[in-house]
Amino acid sequence: MLTIHRFSRRAASLTGAWLAGFVLAVSPAAAQDIPFSAWRDGFASDLRSEGVDPAIVSSMLDGLEPDPTVIERDQTQPEFVRPIWQYLEGAVSPARVANGERAAARISGTLVAVEERFEVDRHILTGIWGLESAYGEIQGNFDVVRSLATLAWEGRRRGFAEAQLRAVAQMISRGYATRDDLLGSWAGAMGQTQFIPATYMERAVDFDGDGRRDIWRNEGDALGSAANLLARAGWEYRQPVFTEVRLPQGFDFAGWNESQRRTVAEWAALEIDPASGEWSADDLYRSARLVIPAGANAPAFLVYRNFEALLRYNNSTAYALGVAYLARAFEHGDAGMATGWPVDNPPITRSQSRELQEALARLGHDPGGLDGVVGPNTRRAIRAFQSANGMEPDGYAGLALYNAVMAADRAR
Repeated sequence: MLTIHRFSRRAASLTGAWLAGFVLAVSPAAAQDIPFSAWRDGFASDLRSEGVDPAIVSSMLDGLEPDPTVIERDQTQPEFVRPIWQYLEGAVSPARVANGERAAARISGTLVAVEERFEVDRHILTGIWGLESAYGEIQGNFDVVRSLATLAWEGRRRGFAEAQLRAVAQMISRGYATRDDLLGSWAGAMGQTQFIPATYMERAVDFDGDGRRDIWRNEGDALGSAANLLARAGWEYRQPVFTEVRLPQGFDFAGWNESQRRTVAEWAALEIDPASGEWSADDLYRSARLVIPAGANAPAFLVYRNFEALLRYNNSTAYALGVAYLARAFEHGDAGMATGWPVDNPPITRSQSRELQEALARLGHDPGGLDGVVGPNTRRAIRAFQSANGMEPDGYAGLALYNAVMAADRAR
């Protein structure tokens, strides 16, 4: 995942005694086998041995203490899963569209120049800007070094966090950013386009040529960096992201595989048609996947190469659709939002997902684990249950499916 979407106020400074009590109290996983100071000093030694300027190491790590808010957020999984239709309503809210139109008008010359240089559509870039930081207004104010150091010491994502800290050292040593610039989300994402440090080093650009890649204050650098990321991910200029489609009666859900790519002509041969209008001659040659994010009784989409590029930015179907719908609103004045979402059949909570997995296992459908995460194995088990019980095997873990599985488990 390249970007993170959680923002918060920076946690207040904490005394060592209070912090020690917190670390012991939050959960057993937070009690580390070495003190934070031991990890910090050891990592500082590693950086110096790798050739990082000792002054840079000192600026990053001297006197640093862990942030308990970061530990809490990393260890707390949200109980409720937000329905995709609620996400999209927020992504393309009237306020977000209006704010985006004003922001785009303010820097129209920059957006046009970025589009021309990278051949990435400016409306898409404005959509990313809006979803990542509310057009630069909400970038997060956590100390990124402190956040990443906390995650590294905590241990669950140590390799990831230490790699990001090494990238921070490169950022500072090359003059791309100062230590004081390094503010962002609790998980280490930074700036108006929310890049983690390694992605910053790989994809951030100095769009205005002033010698810095300032994704915090410079809209050209921020949007140019996003455009560069998408261009490197295979963005196809002035091509669509998705088409909403209608599925035929009797569609073979059991044979559907979301990772399978076919040409639009092949999908059309299966009687999959646009929800409005008709396929054009150009459409028929596109490579596409069929995505059905909320089950058989909800909108379905054929998604193209540009959808996959957006997933490289943030690996979320809801995010990619949100960016594309927001861009459509900027370009056409109307997002053309899909209708007919199953609002009476929302996704289930994490605790319900765990209960679902346990019940599926008892019914002979192996979900591959009892972790409360509905992944490929759980969806496969759901489909097996649905097929065995005369339901559309769409693999969607909604409330209706949960109720059916619980009833079958009680009736065993």
